[in-house]
Amino acid sequence: MSDDAYFTDKVCVITGAGSGIGRSLAENLARRGAKLALSDIDTDGLAETVRRCEALGATVKSDRLNVVEREAVLLYADAVKKHFGVVHQIYNNAGIAFHGEVIHSQFKDIERIMDVDFWGVVNGTKAFLPYLMESGDGHVVNVSSLFGLIAVPGQSAYNAAKFAVRGFTESLRQEMLARKHPVRVTCVHPGGIKTAVARNSTFAEGIDGQKFAAMFDKQLALHTPEMAAQTITEGVRKGHGRVLIGWEAKLLDLCVRATGSWYQRVASIVQRGLLP
Repeated sequence: MSDDAYFTDKVCVITGAGSGIGRSLAENLARRGAKLALSDIDTDGLAETVRRCEALGATVKSDRLNVVEREAVLLYADAVKKHFGVVHQIYNNAGIAFHGEVIHSQFKDIERIMDVDFWGVVNGTKAFLPYLMESGDGHVVNVSSLFGLIAVPGQSAYNAAKFAVRGFTESLRQEMLARKHPVRVTCVHPGGIKTAVARNSTFAEGIDGQKFAAMFDKQLALHTPEMAAQTITEGVRKGHGRVLIGWEAKLLDLCVRATGSWYQRVASIVQRGLLP
């Protein structure tokens, strides 16, 4: 099978397709001959993604979608199935970020992160899974994070959501394997990707959001969304259960495995040195 044959004429659903990794995934899959169902809450960004994918020759269905709204997601899955007649792959990519220590975080901030980053993934998975099974050749791709592998100070809400995505996805994969359902499952853990996630992040009171975003963009955003999309699609094509994006994700994953809880002491020391 050629590199693109796994995707040719496959109906691929991507949430959060209006920018960043979602947009690059859409373009990557368009080049591979996939048919696309793209959604985002940002209609302007989504329209630009659609324009780019159609210029690459892809057939595209686009819709504004808030992944938090469960009934809307369920109706969206029905609409995609009706439009294309079949659904093969779902990329649950939509997500947001929040930075703040637990003591300074409001309940609503934590709930918002969980609603989008975890429940959005659950909603998309549950809505499309029956159709993926029906296709006989399905694939669930859920985007977690490096912070679904390692916890860091100031990211408790985001860590909670992304660890939850990891656990949910890994359990789902085992269920599909145990029951021999025709659905592959992949959990994705990006490291530092050059997207607008930090600039669009929300922050606990007292944090200089612009300073944090500038630091992230300069020091931590190491890889392009295009590189991330290529890594994801190659991992999906090969049927990998876990896809780590970036050398730092691979290195820190090894550190956690090797040191157990001791890495938490190191992270706290580093954080102490950054505190004002």
